Order: sequence, then C-alpha cells, then structure tokens
Amino acid sequence: MERSFVVGLPLDELVAYLEDFGRAEEWDPGTLRCVRLDEGPVRPGARWRNTSRFRGRTTDLEYRLVEREPARLMFVGENKTVTATDDLGFEAESASLTRLNYRASLRFKGLAKLATPFLRAEFERLGDAVAERLPAAATRRRA
Repeated sequence: MERSFVVGLPLDELVAYLEDFGRAEEWDPGTLRCVRLDEGPVRPGARWRNTSRFRGRTTDLEYRLVEREPARLMFVGENKTVTATDDLGFEAESASLTRLNYRASLRFKGLAKLATPFLRAEFERLGDAVAERLPAAATRRRA
C-alpha cells in the first residue's frame, strides 16, 4: 500500500513527530495502543509494542525503528504470523509543507500467506484512512 500526501508541517517537525511510533495511536485508525518498550532518545533500535485491530481481530506486533535519516524513517513490526514494514519518505514542498510518501506492507508467514490476496482491499482502505487522518493529527500536535 502506498500513499503520498502533503502535511502542513516543515520536514524536520514532521519527521520528529513520526519518529515516535507511539504516536501511531493518533494517526493510524487500526492502532488501539502503542507503547514504547525501551527508554532514552528515539534512534534506530528503539522498540514499541503495537496493539492493533484488523478485520475484527486484535493482534500485537513488536515494532522497531530500523532506519532514521533526515528524510526517511523505516519501522518493522513482527509477530509469529506477520512482518509489517512502514517506510516513510519526506520531501519539503515549501518551508511549511512536507510531502509524505508512505509505504506499508505486510508479509505473512506460514499458512497465513494464503490470506494475502483476500486482505489487499481492506489494507488499501486502511491506507486511505491513514492518509486522511495523519495530516490533521500531526498539525494538531503542533498547536
């Protein structure tokens, strides 16, 4: 799933907002709870436990920040049935606007792989909801 949209924040502020994956509760409609598992500054290796609901089922994934660059963040979440990757690229549109290129993927493991084709439409709907909700959540945080 890929979405590209503009957020009313400068690039560095948007990256700072999104690098704390615990804020997924604010912008990801599938996230019920997201709690940091370690302490200290957010940097590659930081971890969160994300509890989400997808297709009526609740699941926990342990996410970690695997890449943090000035214009890119990558998180990987995993449990016994799925690996989820959130890859966020940032481009300054102006001094106060940033284009977010958001790519999310799910890779199912074992027998769960068989469900992949049936989940695409729902995953796409979730992407639409993120694209709608994230810009408002990020700018509201700034106010």
